[in-house]
Amino acid sequence: MDSPSHPAHRTWQHGGVTPAPHASSSPPGPAGAPHPFAAGEFGAVPDSADAVLEGLDPEQRAVATTLHGPVCVLAGAGTGKTRALTHRIAYGVRAGVYRPSTVLAVTFTQRAAAEMRGRLRGLGAGGVQARTFHAAALRQLQYFWPKAVGGEPPRLLDGKFPLVAEAAARNRMRLERTELRDVTGEIEWAKVTQTTPEDYPAALAKAGREPPRDPAETGRIYATYEQLKQDRGVIDFEDVLLLTVGILADRPDIAETVRGQYQHFLVDEYQDVSPLQQRLLQLWLGDRDSLCVVGDAGQTIYSFTGATPDHLLNFRARHPHATVVRLVRDYRSSPQVVHLANGLLGQARGKAAEHRLELVSQRPSGPEPVFAEYPDEPAEAEATARRIVELLTPVERGGPGVPASEIAVLYRVNAQSEIYEQALADAGVPYRMRGAERFFERPEIRQAGLALRGAARAGANDRALADADGLAGQVGAVLAATGWTPQPPAGSGAVRERWESLRALVRLAEDFERARPGATLGEFVAEVDERAAAQHAPTVEGVTLASLHTAKGLEWDAVFLVGLTDGMLPISHARTPEHIEEERRLLYVGVTRARWHLTLSWALARSPGGRAGRRPSRFLDGLRPAGAGGAVRPGVTGSVERGQGARGRRPRGPVKCRVCGRTMTDAVEIKLRRCADCPSQIDEELYERLREWRAGRAAELGRPAYAVFTDATLTAIAEGAPGSERELSRIPGVGAYKLRQFGAEVLALCAGEAAAAPGAEPPGAAPDTTSRPAGK
Repeated sequence: MDSPSHPAHRTWQHGGVTPAPHASSSPPGPAGAPHPFAAGEFGAVPDSADAVLEGLDPEQRAVATTLHGPVCVLAGAGTGKTRALTHRIAYGVRAGVYRPSTVLAVTFTQRAAAEMRGRLRGLGAGGVQARTFHAAALRQLQYFWPKAVGGEPPRLLDGKFPLVAEAAARNRMRLERTELRDVTGEIEWAKVTQTTPEDYPAALAKAGREPPRDPAETGRIYATYEQLKQDRGVIDFEDVLLLTVGILADRPDIAETVRGQYQHFLVDEYQDVSPLQQRLLQLWLGDRDSLCVVGDAGQTIYSFTGATPDHLLNFRARHPHATVVRLVRDYRSSPQVVHLANGLLGQARGKAAEHRLELVSQRPSGPEPVFAEYPDEPAEAEATARRIVELLTPVERGGPGVPASEIAVLYRVNAQSEIYEQALADAGVPYRMRGAERFFERPEIRQAGLALRGAARAGANDRALADADGLAGQVGAVLAATGWTPQPPAGSGAVRERWESLRALVRLAEDFERARPGATLGEFVAEVDERAAAQHAPTVEGVTLASLHTAKGLEWDAVFLVGLTDGMLPISHARTPEHIEEERRLLYVGVTRARWHLTLSWALARSPGGRAGRRPSRFLDGLRPAGAGGAVRPGVTGSVERGQGARGRRPRGPVKCRVCGRTMTDAVEIKLRRCADCPSQIDEELYERLREWRAGRAAELGRPAYAVFTDATLTAIAEGAPGSERELSRIPGVGAYKLRQFGAEVLALCAGEAAAAPGAEPPGAAPDTTSRPAGK
């Protein structure tokens, strides 16, 4: 039986270390206090190996000091996993156990890799390679291609869209932009799961994956796309991994050369590894076990790209002697936010849920999360903008004084952003779109870079620097020549966005100067150039608008999770239990982005005056305060905020298929009360009579046919053949208004009679004996 190396901290709530049987590690040293939040991106370089360990908590210290053998770190959101990982590398280097050139740390984004390199430099471990899987593989592919294949390596495609569109056209298919994106995504999934075009349809069925279009069509486009690449001598990003794997697997001499170079491997965000990336990692490792992986199965949200948490969850099975460390001390979020996050994941099901981590907040108590309900989407967006304005109010004016860059509005799909862009613009709040134009590609930043490089070369000969005070003052003086001023311009729009971009460079210089007193302008320019190469942008002042997927790895003081309705989260096309659970994890990622203020909101209708037919996301069931009826002020704890005009509605539970019993989320399936692929018991004759009647009534009213009843509603009526007004009202799509307008006619048709005259009593209806006031 394994014995803990830190008995006092082995409890689930306070993390724990499960050492490898008979494994040894470096002495952990005195227990470190929980680390505070970093004040900036730059810190003083520790003066010794032991100093690297200062400030680490016991579990982080265990990660940092266990330098040999396989190590698996299960790290919850906000628990300092990147800190533990970089300190492990730095401690190994500073203690003389690792040579920097023999260490390879891999992660999934250029920004994360750049941040890791920056932290390692700050810890005195410069020279360690920290790259994405693709970047590391590309370097190896380019270097070994002449030896393994001969000639120049093929050119890397800038993007797949043009070639995928051409492949579709050659198969007599024209793809709209969204269809092109869907098909490209399917091709990428097939390649990272090592699926060939001919095997694509079968692989879909095996994986339980819902394709966006006919699998045979996508398979043909995929095959043509591969042929076009081969004809033109180009490769895509997935080919980089595939070809590197092929070379290492086929050429043992090259594999041994790589293994001689890299002897210690660390993988961040291990839950996001695809089968192809795992294969590459195995080839890098060979028969060695100097591997440390860090991940959280509760944050697996990229299965559509081929990512799977299985490699993380099965790590101990593959490496029986591995040390497993659990990080659960949450340094990011308040106890209130953490409590909600734990409750959300506590309802999860499936294999990943069996390994969930119960977080324990290390922060002071904060405000309760706010649950807000609104009558329609514009009301939700306007209220969100008003609340953001309140958060921005400076402290000296009695407000919280939250900076705009520390506020985010997160949504499920990018199409939801437009209404929030408009609401923030109307409120005069600056914002930035996550995933929009890259910071270092903006014209003003390119111009600023040229000016800074010129000033650094000129040095004392540049008169603009003569009276500047310190590095930040020098940067400000140089940027002044491009039109920047310390005071922001009036208003918003493009002029304000340009100012915010340049201000971000000045703030970066301030941080750099604080961390490295006496730093020169040339050193700062080198830092900026390295960030530009890695697309590691500084913070721009403005509220962030982002999808939940792109928010992964980020955090803010205040987070607004908007549009939380069934059909949006979980998204309507998430139908299997596995896909539903991934949608739950996506919301969990959103919740754990918040440090202090958290608002979760939804709208009952899309447009003002629309039918309030939506219901809050099922993931909020059991988490929302119960019994909230009327409107309350935003920020009041322990209740639900209802926007003006919202009517109280009876919460609807999960809708289950009347045939197989599966919980349904698709709107059409909910109307039919059965899964699309479950057998139908439709009365075909009744359906045709209903269609003829609908066509006549639509022409009579001057409306399109669907405005009377949609095809899905007619199908549901023909399947159920309701015999009373009450039964008819239970069919989704038959609201109170349509029941009054068309109920008698529809019930007559269901009874085999001619449609009753408009306004007639429905068959079998009891006479209304209720006394009514005159005129009512």
